[in-house]
Amino acid sequence: MAEKKGGSEAAAALKEEGNAHYKSGNFLKAAAVYTQAIKADPSNATLYSNRSAAFLNLVKVTKALADAEMTVKLNPTWEKGYFRKGCALEAAERHEEALAVYREAAEKNPQSAEVATKIKKLTQLLRDKKRHQDKASKSNGSKPVSGIEQLKLDLTSGPQNPENIDELFTFLKETVESSVQTWDSTNGGKLDPAVRFLTPKGSTSSTELVHVTVEKAFESPDTFHNCVFSLQEYAVESKAKAACLVVPKRSIAYPQVWKGEGTRTWKGTHSNGIFVQFECPAMRRLWFIPSIIEKGQNVCRAPELLDLELHQVLPPLFR
Repeated sequence: MAEKKGGSEAAAALKEEGNAHYKSGNFLKAAAVYTQAIKADPSNATLYSNRSAAFLNLVKVTKALADAEMTVKLNPTWEKGYFRKGCALEAAERHEEALAVYREAAEKNPQSAEVATKIKKLTQLLRDKKRHQDKASKSNGSKPVSGIEQLKLDLTSGPQNPENIDELFTFLKETVESSVQTWDSTNGGKLDPAVRFLTPKGSTSSTELVHVTVEKAFESPDTFHNCVFSLQEYAVESKAKAACLVVPKRSIAYPQVWKGEGTRTWKGTHSNGIFVQFECPAMRRLWFIPSIIEKGQNVCRAPELLDLELHQVLPPLFR
């Protein structure tokens, strides 16, 4: 009994240390400290919940989901475990599953404001997605994205192109089309910052698309650098073939790449739009897709190729 009490006390102290690292944006250190706490008190659901949040900020979605499920297993009446599981599923773009889990969380605690916010957001997202799919089905296909073929010309403008250039263009094209359609169909309101990775084949396909939400990455220098480190680590671990960042300009508090001076002065005149940064081990490209108000709606225009050295949003993910 005394040994168990000592373990709980040690875990409590480590939890506070982990919380301090988490609040400062050092999610890697926070996850490591929470792991030490779990070793001291392996039946503590709060520790798994906290580590799940840290893992999610480190773009370790699978580990975040596993910890969330352990939280639910250890304390099935606590809504936080379901909330963590929903966040991990949402980050993996498993939106229907995430919504179902958020609703389970609401059943456990109907007063939770964060759960209610998530339910409202995902319900609207899925409603908009279905409306867009129905509209596309009636018109025998999706509305073509302006300037999409120019992307291929921009992508192949270098001295040497990789052998899988067609696969890379298809990945880029689908990412841009999906993002622009989400932007246009929701009037510019539902596009979250995210990185898509093109990874080697799994059990059912030659390649897999892994979607990683990075909505907190651009809040501050600390969150930015922590996220970049995690994305670089994931690119190595997953043996990714390519990555593509999509982020609305308004979502970036840091780094504000359009505020340079001299040769780095932003040439674009549009205050609203989407940055698209593509890279693979052989090349990197950056575009800005301007958005204008047309008949009361946000509408995307053709992508504009930017000078990556002057305006890169993320440093290289493939090292």
